[in-house]
Amino acid sequence: MDSAHRVLRMASTGSAVVVGGSMGGLLAARALSETYARIVVIDRDRLPTQPANRRGVPQGRQLHVLLARGREAFEELFPGLTDELHSGGAPLVDLNGQVNWYNDGYLMRRRPSSLYAVGIGRPLLEHAVRARVAALPGVEFLATTEVLGITATPDNSRITGVRVLPHGADEDEAYTIDADLVVDAGGRASRTPVWLDQLGYPRPAEELVRVDVTYVTRTYRREPHHIGGLLGVLTNAVPGSPRSAIIAAREDDQFAVAFAGTLGEEPPTDDEGMAEYAGKLVAPEFAEVLRTAVPTGEPVKMRFPASIRRRYERLRRFPDGYLVVADAVCSFNPIYGQGMTVASLEALLLRQLLAGGTDDLARRFFRGAARLIDAPWSIAVGTDLRFPEVVGPRTAKVRFVNAYVHRLHRAATTDAVLGAAFLRVLNLIDPPTSLLAPGIMLRVLRGMLRGTRATDPSDSAPADTHV
Repeated sequence: MDSAHRVLRMASTGSAVVVGGSMGGLLAARALSETYARIVVIDRDRLPTQPANRRGVPQGRQLHVLLARGREAFEELFPGLTDELHSGGAPLVDLNGQVNWYNDGYLMRRRPSSLYAVGIGRPLLEHAVRARVAALPGVEFLATTEVLGITATPDNSRITGVRVLPHGADEDEAYTIDADLVVDAGGRASRTPVWLDQLGYPRPAEELVRVDVTYVTRTYRREPHHIGGLLGVLTNAVPGSPRSAIIAAREDDQFAVAFAGTLGEEPPTDDEGMAEYAGKLVAPEFAEVLRTAVPTGEPVKMRFPASIRRRYERLRRFPDGYLVVADAVCSFNPIYGQGMTVASLEALLLRQLLAGGTDDLARRFFRGAARLIDAPWSIAVGTDLRFPEVVGPRTAKVRFVNAYVHRLHRAATTDAVLGAAFLRVLNLIDPPTSLLAPGIMLRVLRGMLRGTRATDPSDSAPADTHV
């Protein structure tokens, strides 16, 4: 057989291919593992055998946040993962009780809660998840391999596999991997719109919100006296002051400190410039850490031009045997830390849908994924639209919500219930509409009438009783 037409034969049924071995692809492979007998995960990189940064995940060196709902979803997919990571040195963080939140310049009152995250760097988390996926029956990884395109039936109604080329090989050494289902988890650089066009299908409509975020992360040695023994600090950007910053405890007794600038504001990477940047933030903890903590790595800068949502659920025609997931569907502004959480929720959705069969899978998945994306997208985009320089429709609803949430932040300096309610929405536990419940609105109104007062954020706040 001519090498240009070699075919790697898989089982005639029960086979799947995942394009992309990063977090979205790993989560998709986990969801597929309960339905398909054989799954091939393809990635361009040489996959490390130990936690390590890699070229295909340039954001891996940046601070990462897995929201509370994301941690729960990862735990559903990989039981015991939280304890495994915690036993390996990653701190378990009460996001309400052990983090100082400066929202719109107001320091939120803390209280113990049930909102827990794991403080962990991206390389360690991805390594742990990849090890779990690799141990699943029928899963194999095909590294250092480029996916050239998708293959289809003669009428292009169904995707039948992918064409691949190992790195360093000649073009005539490309071959086909047949599969019953192909899942594109190739990230925001996904080529699915191009591939669909080549097969005669329409490209999905795109919603783009340009934010021009530049962020810089550096790690420091964490010691008990830093930030009063807390495990994190966050301050957000506001119109007129497009700077935000996060301190997050992570494995190996470290802090990751990230500075971000929106709309062209660019954090520096030299010691003097970073100290000056930190000194201008409303939260004094950042200047303290930079002044007193020992760096354990060099500053790393990255740029994020725009959030992109591809509306696959609106397509009237789409080939069978094909799906698109995670950042390839929606790439969120990283400031809000939503990407991995949404990807894990999509994996849970995919697992649930596959349990009911593969008929009409794309339509069912894209509609369900759209509903999962709606809330985090509205949170991120609505918040970005507070900045007049961000282009987008500012409906009466967007303007009202932004004004209302600002007043909620002000009232949350003394009312721990409001802070807890906000964090449950931010962590995708509760829907945004929960902040408009009568009891919450009444507390916001009382806060507006009462005004704010200086307070220790942990001042006699009762525990969060949500389960």
